[in-house]
Amino acid sequence: MKFRQTLTASVALLPVALLSAPAFAQSTGSVDFDDEIVVTGARATDVAGIQSPDTSKAKSVLGQEVIARQNPGQTILDTINLVPGVVFTNNDAYGSSGGQLTIRGFSADRISLTFDGVPLNDSGNYAIYSNQQLDPELIEQVNVNLGTTDVDSPTAAATGSTVNYRTRTPGEDFGVQLSGSAGEFKFFRIFGMVDTGEFTPWGTRAFISASTASNDNPFNNYGRVEKQQYNARIWQPIGDNGDFVSVAGHYNENRNNFFGSVSLRNDRDVPSGFPQSKDEREYDINYPCTVSTAATPGVADLTNGCGTEFDRRYNPSNTGNIRGASRFTLTEGVILTVDPSYQYVKANGGGTVNARERLQNGLSGYIGGRPYFGMDLNGDGDLLDEVTMLAPSQTQTHRYGVIANLRWDIADNHSVRVGFTYDRARHRQTGQVGQLQLNGEPFDVFPVNDPEVDVTGAVLQKRDRLSYAILTQLSGEYRGEFADGRLVTTLGIRAPWFKRDLNNYCFTTSDTGFVDCFGQGDPRNAVYAAANPTVQGPQQRILKYDDILPNVGLLFKPNNQFSIFANYSKGLQVPGTDALYNSFFFAPDTASARPEPETTDNFDLGVRYRTGQIQAQVSGWFTKYDNRLASAYDPITDRNLYRNLGRVDKYGIDGSIAWQPLPQLALYVFGSYLESEIKDDLLLDVDGAGNPIVSPTKGKREAGAPSYTFGGSARGTLGPVELGVTAKRTGGRYVYDTNLPICSSTPATTAPATCAGTIVYPAKTNPYWLVNLDARLNLEFLGLGEKTHFQVNVYNLFDKLYVGSFPTSLSQAGSPPFAQIGAPRTISGTLTVAF
Repeated sequence: MKFRQTLTASVALLPVALLSAPAFAQSTGSVDFDDEIVVTGARATDVAGIQSPDTSKAKSVLGQEVIARQNPGQTILDTINLVPGVVFTNNDAYGSSGGQLTIRGFSADRISLTFDGVPLNDSGNYAIYSNQQLDPELIEQVNVNLGTTDVDSPTAAATGSTVNYRTRTPGEDFGVQLSGSAGEFKFFRIFGMVDTGEFTPWGTRAFISASTASNDNPFNNYGRVEKQQYNARIWQPIGDNGDFVSVAGHYNENRNNFFGSVSLRNDRDVPSGFPQSKDEREYDINYPCTVSTAATPGVADLTNGCGTEFDRRYNPSNTGNIRGASRFTLTEGVILTVDPSYQYVKANGGGTVNARERLQNGLSGYIGGRPYFGMDLNGDGDLLDEVTMLAPSQTQTHRYGVIANLRWDIADNHSVRVGFTYDRARHRQTGQVGQLQLNGEPFDVFPVNDPEVDVTGAVLQKRDRLSYAILTQLSGEYRGEFADGRLVTTLGIRAPWFKRDLNNYCFTTSDTGFVDCFGQGDPRNAVYAAANPTVQGPQQRILKYDDILPNVGLLFKPNNQFSIFANYSKGLQVPGTDALYNSFFFAPDTASARPEPETTDNFDLGVRYRTGQIQAQVSGWFTKYDNRLASAYDPITDRNLYRNLGRVDKYGIDGSIAWQPLPQLALYVFGSYLESEIKDDLLLDVDGAGNPIVSPTKGKREAGAPSYTFGGSARGTLGPVELGVTAKRTGGRYVYDTNLPICSSTPATTAPATCAGTIVYPAKTNPYWLVNLDARLNLEFLGLGEKTHFQVNVYNLFDKLYVGSFPTSLSQAGSPPFAQIGAPRTISGTLTVAF
């Protein structure tokens, strides 16, 4: 297979006026506004699929050439591990079981993820679900904005960075692609796509695709990952000036269990503690088993734990969206873009509960974290027993949005645009319970479909809340070129108005999230309220947040290869639903009832060098981070609450070089260094004598982010054979913001300065190397066409044992946290036939 060897030559033959930089923004409006004429016809815009766009922002772009070399069906978030400053830990090698993302030390819920400009972060807690992303064969490119957003970004969560990937445009000619993959852990995947080509006199074209994948989990004797996905897009060009209308649809269905999560401690055997060698990664759980069927009249029959283990929790999700995109030239130099969208989510995180037949203080309901039915559940005629039931936290979301931009080219070198963004999510969070089969399996992984009711006929659920997350945003941006295009300035501003309409139909009994629920309008609410007059009852609260967020950039290009860039942007993160609903514990007129939004001031300064053979970029950055929320453990309630960590200063350097010295050889190196400093100790409480209880965070690093990462890749071709290798070194990560080691026992206070028990794990995880290999044999020499090939992938080539994802928090005040075992070495092969 030819490996980009004709790219530079073919680019050089094209007229300068026809050369446009590829789209590397989010919405159609940002793509249109960022589109630039390449001034040198002899220079390619990327090197082997890696690009450092010539903008005022620190940005990296990976194209399909890079994406296609990853594991079959791999999540796009694993692919961007090649970008400096990005760290993604994958729960399995195939990308269908989740993972953990950070960029410049910002966690995933502070990173905006968009799909053709459509926001994918959870509308409640801003989480990112890596196993629900678009099939990689359909991704034209993925771009990462380090530390900043586009001016029309439709997000309430972007104090960190942004990641956007864009769907391929349907081909102009008829084509078919079919891939079949098989690999270790009984992996099997099929992907198929059909391009219609132009099928009307007006150039209408479309594609449709489908995929299905399944594999066993690599760690224990239970659980299988199953995924199916369907996509389609229709594209209608309007004239020959780039105008178009497009409609795309996406549906994804996941059924998987949690696995590989063990206690982060070195003093216990698997599965209780983290494995000490590769041989200890595999462990057995209590499966198969049989749920206790004891039903003895007059005896308090108890459960036997069958089906309750964490590894048996299902994590089902049904997600889909419809995405519109359009561009209209209204008159010369005036362009309108409109991107409407609709999204649907139905998902839960599994889990079980021991339900009780009896009443609690004379009431049935979900009280103190348990359902009390007030009725016989096992048929023995008494109300003394406990029965294991499915009890996940259920979420259903309907989300509508639109991004519209109007661009006006005032003169050849001066353009402005104004934008309007609207995003409305109806976020329903419930906690219905369902029955288990005798083998511990749920009858339905979605108990919301047919929930259990108590003696009064009311649905029992551990939470019952309805939220509307509404964003209305105006934005504007100016771009001007001066000194014959050597100096480019961008002046942007966005003004978001966020509204959180929160309806909690339960009683909030603590600031860590405990609630007691009886049902909307249920008469038991009045009885409970009379007996608990100090507890905040069911209520509605409406919170509003707004700000003015500037985005200013400078790009200086002394020649066609070298440039200097600088950027300043301000970020805003509205508190998520968990923090907001936890604040319902406090009276609505108190300061604690309104958590403050997080804000960032982001500064970047860097240099860039780009030719047809080299793409190089290095940037230094500084972020002033205010009102950073941190999760903290409350030993009294055994739950996490949210604390304002105050100001954190973050700074570092990111760099990368892509070099193609020969058409048959491409090399890439990258690296990043990160520092963060928490400016103050955190006041948690005061003791009985009035002395402050503080968490010792002053001068410490934030948890969860390594101080360094570096790596590289090499790719070469020899005839029909192509071989590629990528390697990345990830530094150690603190588990707690206090930077203290993990203890075996619960410390005496919520802010321990020393370990109350024995140290069972260091303060930091160990650094590790992750090396991946891919090899491709082009089968054109067999007469099968230039697009037909066989590819082998090896994930974690040297089978390194490492700590994957883990929850970060302020400090330890309970048991050691659980951590994910990093994905082991995994070999797979894929045969792709295309014409």
